[in-house]
Amino acid sequence: MTEDLDQIDLQILKTLQRNAKLTTKELADIVHLTPTPVFERQKRLERMGYIKKYVAILDPEKLDRGLLVFCKVKLKQINSEIANSFVRRIQYIPEVTECYNTSGTYDYLLKVRARDMKQYQEFLLTKLGDIDSVAAIESMFVMSEVKQYYGINI
Repeated sequence: MTEDLDQIDLQILKTLQRNAKLTTKELADIVHLTPTPVFERQKRLERMGYIKKYVAILDPEKLDRGLLVFCKVKLKQINSEIANSFVRRIQYIPEVTECYNTSGTYDYLLKVRARDMKQYQEFLLTKLGDIDSVAAIESMFVMSEVKQYYGINI
C-alpha cells in the first residue's frame, strides 16, 4: 500500500511522527510546499489510514504511574470464544495500556502501568486474577527505559 505514497507524503509522515503539533504552514515549510497542498495531503493520509490519530505522550512519573511491568499471560485453553472474552475484559482495565496476542509459551503480552508494587499486586489479585480463563502470569519489571520511540521507521 505504500506505493500510494510519494517522497513528500513520506516526509510529511516522518515529520508528524516527531512533532504532530506543527501547524500546516510549519509543515509546509519543512517539506517545501505551500500550505494548501500539504493540508490536502495530510487529510488524504488520514483518510487512507496512514495517520490513525494524534496523541500527547505523557510523563508517567509525573502522573504517579512510574512502575512499568510487562505481564505475560497464558490462558487455560484457547479458542475464539475464550480469547474474545479475555480481550473484552482487558479493554476495561485501565492499568493495561497495551495488549498483544503472541505466539510461544504465553498467549498475551500486557504492558501495565501502576503507581507502585502494591498497586500492581492489587491489579493482579483483583483484576487479572479475576479472569477465570487465566492459567499463568509472569511479570517482568522494568528497571529503566533505555529507548522509547513511538514512531515507525519509514
